[in-house]
Amino acid sequence: MSTTVLVAGATGNLGSEIVTELVARGADVRALVRPSRSDGGDRLRELVAADAITLVVGDVNDDLATLTEKLRGVDVVVSALQGGPDVIIDGQKNLIRAAEAAGVTRMIPSDFSVDLHRLEFSDNVFLDMRKTADAAFEHSAVRPTSVLIGAFMEVLLAPFMGIVDLEGGTFSYWGDGEQPMDFTSIPDAAAYAAVAALDDSTADTTVSFAGEVVTMKQLHAAVVSATGRELEIRELGTVEELRAEIERRKAVANTPFDYVGLQYQWAMVSGKGKLRDLRNADYPDITPVSIGEFLARR
Repeated sequence: MSTTVLVAGATGNLGSEIVTELVARGADVRALVRPSRSDGGDRLRELVAADAITLVVGDVNDDLATLTEKLRGVDVVVSALQGGPDVIIDGQKNLIRAAEAAGVTRMIPSDFSVDLHRLEFSDNVFLDMRKTADAAFEHSAVRPTSVLIGAFMEVLLAPFMGIVDLEGGTFSYWGDGEQPMDFTSIPDAAAYAAVAALDDSTADTTVSFAGEVVTMKQLHAAVVSATGRELEIRELGTVEELRAEIERRKAVANTPFDYVGLQYQWAMVSGKGKLRDLRNADYPDITPVSIGEFLARR
């Protein structure tokens, strides 16, 4: 008998990939979608047309009784939610309570990051929300599986990260450039989330995966090789100076986006968010792409 998995955040970049992976692995997939995506949206429409998934129209912030009914018969909940505190904290806590009321035994929360369990509160404003939501499992019968993947490769070129500037011809980083860091593509993260969801032995554990582990210096070489661009290295300062720069920006910030990119970098270049005990070898049918392969494809 197949495992029934409900995916919240199913129409997003990561969520839709998780849905696709679960279908490919024979799961009975339910996608929780908002009324505005009641046809599955662009990313799920083909799966809906093929009757490969079941759409469940609702919201994680529905009242508890309503959400509970939507989770009846589900074995595992996977959250790929993105958003602010109303979604990541309130929504996920509500999802945990509804899962417990519906008799769901397992849930993968929307962690998918560096090792947030090793970070302190205030180290990263976005991961603080996930840590707060995860605390709700402490008094719940729902057993969590925290899936960690380091940093998404897709974020590497994002301007808010301030690392790669192909137009300006620069590659900027803090620290000594020698700290190993974890990177995984969104499709590979989805594949690992899917196998973790279908593996009961991951309950009450943290499972960590990485597409590739590289230092900043190795990352620079990979980007140069894949893009054919010469990128001048700019060493911005020590890890301690990075921490001071974060505090300076926080003091004058209009939004967390003014400094959260640096918080993610700090977690990586300081080593505090480094993943431990990678579990890639447990699922040998998944061959994650390297950073060079990822960039070459793009």
